[in-house]
Amino acid sequence: MTLVGTLMRPLFEVTPKDLPELPAEDNATTRRLKQVVYTVTECCQLALLHSRFDRLVPRLDAYDDELRGFAYEGAGVGLAALDTMLPWRHRTRDFVAGPGGPYRQAIYLGAGMGLARIRRDPEPLRAGLADPVFSWVVLDGYGFHEGFFRHRQYVRQRRVPSKLRGYALRAFDHGLGRSIWFATGARIEAVRATIGTFTEPRQRDLWGGVGLACGYTGGVDRATVERVPAAAGRFRADLAVGVAIAAKARQEVGNPALHNEDACEVVWGRSSREVTRIAEAALDGLLDGADGDPVPAYERWRRRIRAQAPVTTTARDEPRRMVTEGDAA
Repeated sequence: MTLVGTLMRPLFEVTPKDLPELPAEDNATTRRLKQVVYTVTECCQLALLHSRFDRLVPRLDAYDDELRGFAYEGAGVGLAALDTMLPWRHRTRDFVAGPGGPYRQAIYLGAGMGLARIRRDPEPLRAGLADPVFSWVVLDGYGFHEGFFRHRQYVRQRRVPSKLRGYALRAFDHGLGRSIWFATGARIEAVRATIGTFTEPRQRDLWGGVGLACGYTGGVDRATVERVPAAAGRFRADLAVGVAIAAKARQEVGNPALHNEDACEVVWGRSSREVTRIAEAALDGLLDGADGDPVPAYERWRRRIRAQAPVTTTARDEPRRMVTEGDAA
C-alpha cells in the first residue's frame, strides 16, 4: 500500500452525485452503465493502494470475465496518476509490457481518464509509451472523462480542449462520443440529437466513439441496437469502426459478450469473431514503410477497417476534416 496512492485516493472517488447526466429512471441500461463506472472506479482505487503488479493483478482478475476489461481500465486510471506524481517510475508502460499486456487498450483508456481527472496534459505520457498505434487511445480516455464528468463544458458547450493539437483532437472526440452514449443513458434519439449539435467534421469521430461504447459496453437490448445505424446516418461506416475495435478488444482476451455479438451482427452483418479478424488483418504491415507518413498509424488502421465496413459514405458526404502533418503531432 503506497502513501502517495492513499493521499490521492479521494481525488478519484465517484459517488451518485457525480453522475448527474445519467437519466434518473432506474432501468437495466442505467444500472449497467453505473456498474461500469463503479467498476472502473473501484479498480482505480485498487491500483492506487496496491500498485505492485503481483498484488494488483489477482485483484483485477477476480472480476467476472465480462467486466474484466473495465477492471483493467480502472487500473490504468490509477497507474497513470501515480506516474504523474512519481515520474521516475513508468508503471503504465511497464504494466502494458508485462501482465497487463492483453488489456493494453483498456489500460490506455484508463490512463487518459486518470490524467484528465488531475488536469494534466496527456501528451507526455502518450508519447512515452512508444506505441505508435494504440498510444492514441490515451486521448480517447481523456475525451471520455471530460465528456462525462465535465459534460456541460465539453458536450453541451462543445468546448475544445486547449491542451490538445492536431490528431489528438480527433482521438479526443472518439472518447467524447463514448461519453455521450453513457451520459444520455444510451437513448438513441438523445445520442443522435446531441451529436447533431456538433460541427459536421466532429460528428464522424463522435459516431466512432458511439460504436465502441455500443459494442464494448452495451447496456441496451438488440432491438435498440438495431436503431443505431439509422441514427448514425451517413456516418454508419465510422460507427462500424468503433464496433470492430470493440470486438477485437473483447475477443483477443477471451471476454465475449452478447451485446458485442449483437452490435457486430447488426452493424457488420457478421459475427464478432469475423469482425475481429477484419480489425486484426488491418494491422498487418501497418508500420511498413510508414516513416515520414503524416497520418498517425492509429488513423491509418481505422481507415483500413472503415474501408471494409458494409456501409460507406460518398466523396460528397465526406466531412472535410483532413489529417495533415500537424495532426500527427
